[in-house]
Amino acid sequence: MALQFPAGLKRRAGEIAGALRDEGFTVLISGDPCYGACDPALDLLEYADVLVHFGHTPLISDPRVIYQPFRVDFDPAVVASAIPFFRGDTIGLVTTTQHTHLLPAVQEILVSRGFRAVIRPGGRRTPENGQILGCSFAAARIPEATDILVIATGIFHPLGVSLATGTHVIAVDPRTGEAQEVDGRRFLAKRHAIIERARGADRFGIIVSRKPGQNRYTRARELASLSDRAFLIFMEEVSPDELLNLGFGAYVNTACPRLAYDDQIRFPAPVLTPAEFEILCGVRDWEDFIIDEIG
Repeated sequence: MALQFPAGLKRRAGEIAGALRDEGFTVLISGDPCYGACDPALDLLEYADVLVHFGHTPLISDPRVIYQPFRVDFDPAVVASAIPFFRGDTIGLVTTTQHTHLLPAVQEILVSRGFRAVIRPGGRRTPENGQILGCSFAAARIPEATDILVIATGIFHPLGVSLATGTHVIAVDPRTGEAQEVDGRRFLAKRHAIIERARGADRFGIIVSRKPGQNRYTRARELASLSDRAFLIFMEEVSPDELLNLGFGAYVNTACPRLAYDDQIRFPAPVLTPAEFEILCGVRDWEDFIIDEIG
């Protein structure tokens, strides 16, 4: 049996492996980074009959891979801090994998306050109701919602929901109970500046991930066809050092969407999303900007 953990759970690897060994299993542990459900350590199946992937919901369809989500509780009452920010009475509810089990309790609280609270069923990449990922905001597309309440730590997921849906978004941190409105205008200004920086690039590297849940080879080929200065680059790990060594003037990311958004400050050259490269090449208008998602 092989075990794989994301960074936040790696310190429990020894404890869990020991318990399984006591039950008679031979256990292997993946020590490599794990970036999400899209990144199962399938190579370890050469040495093990099954891979247990901790911390995420199912994404890769392989009978040898067992996904074991990790749940984090919070007090559902903290969502009351968001109520003063609502603009209407139909509220869409979304959260990340750790907290989906508490959405029904949040829904009950809002209904008791006179609101209609809507939780959309899950999809292919997000199998649980109301679940969002950094690469998929499908559960937040609730046409009748006047507001979307995002329960998540940090601003990345709420910002993604705002840009993906165009709906008024309020974010609540489940740890602190702090609520805030989310405005994507500053983010869009930064992305516009990055596109302009990339215009002078001598060559564009179209990054193609070899991770099974991130590979968008067909999309990458479409993008490469837009410019005779574009070349496909296959990568397992996208790091600042590797991009620096490759030496391209700019890159287009078809791997995990968060690379372009979260890690831009670390990279030695502009890293565009597919839609941003289309804007640069003149086949998409800036008014048609969309957040990058993996379907």
